[in-house]
Amino acid sequence: MRPLLSKELPQLLKRFGNFVDTEIRSFEMLSPTTIKVIIACQDEARGFDWLTLHLEFSSILDAKLIDNSKLSYIDLSEGMNIIYENDIFHFCVGNYTTASGIKNAVSYIMSSNVKYEEKPF
Repeated sequence: MRPLLSKELPQLLKRFGNFVDTEIRSFEMLSPTTIKVIIACQDEARGFDWLTLHLEFSSILDAKLIDNSKLSYIDLSEGMNIIYENDIFHFCVGNYTTASGIKNAVSYIMSSNVKYEEKPF
């Protein structure tokens, strides 16, 4: 897995189209302080071909997750967002643009570190 640096965040979000109309495949609790989110998304850098993206959030500060059995009911027409503010990554379902606003999201994760890995669809 490759660490996501805060300066790379805008490029990653653009590359995956802010995760609009993607699919969250699962939330996996790897440990009490580490969560992996598996997403099926289109990659602009590969001609909008589909791939599986693993996002691993570590040093979790706060989170609200949806049970995996209910993920198919989430509307991702507004995508997902990752905001970097005050040395914290704020991941959320929906188009929230402020760190304080993500607490209203259906699901969110706040962590100190993020890694990602691209896998075949």
